[in-house]
Amino acid sequence: MRWWRDWHRNRILRRVAVDADCWHRTLAGPVFTGLNADEQARLYDLTRLFIHEKSFTGAAGFVMDEATQLRISAQASLLILNLDLDCYAGWNEIIVYPDEFVPRREYRDESGVVHEVRHPLLGQVWQGGPVILSAADVASSMVLDGANVVIHELAHKLDMQDGQANGLPPLHREMRVKDWADAFNPAFADFCLRVKGGMRTVINSYAATSPAEFFAVLSEAFFETPAILAAIYPAVYAQLKAFYRQDTLQRLPFSEGVRHLQHRPT
Repeated sequence: MRWWRDWHRNRILRRVAVDADCWHRTLAGPVFTGLNADEQARLYDLTRLFIHEKSFTGAAGFVMDEATQLRISAQASLLILNLDLDCYAGWNEIIVYPDEFVPRREYRDESGVVHEVRHPLLGQVWQGGPVILSAADVASSMVLDGANVVIHELAHKLDMQDGQANGLPPLHREMRVKDWADAFNPAFADFCLRVKGGMRTVINSYAATSPAEFFAVLSEAFFETPAILAAIYPAVYAQLKAFYRQDTLQRLPFSEGVRHLQHRPT
């Protein structure tokens, strides 16, 4: 029923409009550097469809505004620019706090004792649930420093398409799980070894937390500092290029940190 889906989406696009000046300011963000006219047009359509399909809610006193909504939606749409909006199916809400938030979490230890923990977060996603973001960090993500909370959390949503976040999202038919594992597994092991050894890394050390976080953090690097990622883990860059069906290194060929790389893979 692809024809019906396309008809329905075209009908939505005829109804959904955004402020032109606000859109141009959003598109001026450096993460969108190098997109050609066709890519910009497709990003505009995907962004409007994303806005139509998802609900945006301010929390803890944050009042949702069009600039924040567009910034989130455009960056979320950048990940799926050459994929499909259906990759974000199964959930519909984005909750935005003014700054970092502290959710209440419980866990049961090996003795069966339940503990409550509270840690400040910049973003969070739940399987089948909302994406939760900090507005302050959404605003600061418009700098190419390899840290982008929207890209990070939406990469988790792509990873969760098959029901779990494990660093292995559903791959395209032309991709092989073996090739993905051959690229990601040794890179993750190398990165964890360096973080554990106290070595300085130009990629966020949070990537060592788990394979799921490694995928999300390296997705941030893929879209913001691809030259660094390609220099450190070229096989991972190649797999992300195949997965996202984008060659961000061609759009953003230079990253300042490449001049001073201290982190080399073993």
